[in-house]
Amino acid sequence: MSTPEEHMTDLPEGLLPTTRRALFHRTAVAQAEGRTPSLVAAVVRDGRPVWSGARSMVDGHAPTPDVQYRIGSLTKTMVAVLVLRLRDEGLLDLADPLARHLPGTPADDATIAQLLAHSAGLAAETPGPWWERTDGALRPALGDLLEAQEPLKHPAGRRHHYSNPGYALLGALVEKLRGEPWYEALRREVLAPLGMDRTTLLPEQPHAGGFAVHPWADVMLPEPLTDTGLMAPAGQLWSTASDLARWAAFLAAGDGLVLSADTIAEMCRPAVGADNPDWTSAYGLGLQLLRHEGRVLYGHTGSVPGFVAGLWVSAQDGLAALALTNATSGANAPLLAAQLIAITAEHEPRIPAPWRPLPEVDQDLLALTGPWYWGAAPHVLRLTADRSLELGPLAGGHRNSRFRAEPDGTWTGLDNYYAGETLRAVRAADGTVSHLDLGSFVLTREPYGPADAVPGGVDPEGWRAY
Repeated sequence: MSTPEEHMTDLPEGLLPTTRRALFHRTAVAQAEGRTPSLVAAVVRDGRPVWSGARSMVDGHAPTPDVQYRIGSLTKTMVAVLVLRLRDEGLLDLADPLARHLPGTPADDATIAQLLAHSAGLAAETPGPWWERTDGALRPALGDLLEAQEPLKHPAGRRHHYSNPGYALLGALVEKLRGEPWYEALRREVLAPLGMDRTTLLPEQPHAGGFAVHPWADVMLPEPLTDTGLMAPAGQLWSTASDLARWAAFLAAGDGLVLSADTIAEMCRPAVGADNPDWTSAYGLGLQLLRHEGRVLYGHTGSVPGFVAGLWVSAQDGLAALALTNATSGANAPLLAAQLIAITAEHEPRIPAPWRPLPEVDQDLLALTGPWYWGAAPHVLRLTADRSLELGPLAGGHRNSRFRAEPDGTWTGLDNYYAGETLRAVRAADGTVSHLDLGSFVLTREPYGPADAVPGGVDPEGWRAY
């Protein structure tokens, strides 16, 4: 049986009792040790909510998944989706400077991609006063969001430097191109199609109040619930565990009505500052990336006075988790969300789909599979579903890449070294495949042969002993 503070869905495939107890125990420990007035958490598996739990300082009054909490910078993930919808519709390019669409701000030269990835070099915060605790009327114009004389703290494009005003500018960009307030565009284009009707700009009952808990005593202080005006796209939205479970499912798989899975995948790639293989955290286009207990998670954290939130997705496990708290500090909601994924994956590891052969055989594609040689280095080409290919060195390494089939008979690299590069099968006069061309690299069926396909030619005496 579930506890009174554990909210189970009526899905036919929920979690095992031992898993549920472990999740609830971790949630209860986070609330108690973090000294937060209330906490609600949830787990999503394969796009469906399978568990939620909550704790509160008031016995018998734990919040349900329908209670609103302020989600802070999780708002940014939704603003980023709006911007990428504009890109996918052809209304902007990520390489465009902001001034092309929204001239006259202190960030005219920043590109849209840089704003999304926090690499424009902009200041982290607005000029005073502290925008999260003061009325947005104190910053009535976009020029008030950054220091006019020194908006940049770093050279653009060189490093990740988190900027809340940058996302306020992205919200204004959405308003300019849509001709309506950014939240109205979000509600119409994103929230309504996903069924997120409890995600709002201002709180709606039932909602939690925000508190600060004294660091050295068990006493509390209410935090103001402010309307931050132009800064709202940086972190004002309110939402619920139920709505964010839907958001997590969307971030895991995309939705044809909102944003494609391919564009979501683009958001998840590190945009700057994560070139080494040992990175622990990075930032894509509106999404944070985190390494936790051997898995790569993507999602976002959120923190505003009175509230902390975290939402992570693990693609490899088919899992997502979220946690919402109503204290300025204490319980680490982002860490808790990551821990809930690890607990669920440990107790109930994902069952792989059964292997099945392709539904039909394309003999031309089948003939391309097997060993190929880049110079003298052996590679292998494998055929997967949907006419896709995988190519990589037999010894393994960072040049393993997947390729998507294109209508013109070529393939486009999807990841690693060959991402975006074109793979072509070059045919001889008799129609047989002479070699593969991959971004000017030539792969042949034997080491350095045939000679006429190899750039620079091959020594006419061929292979020999010395």
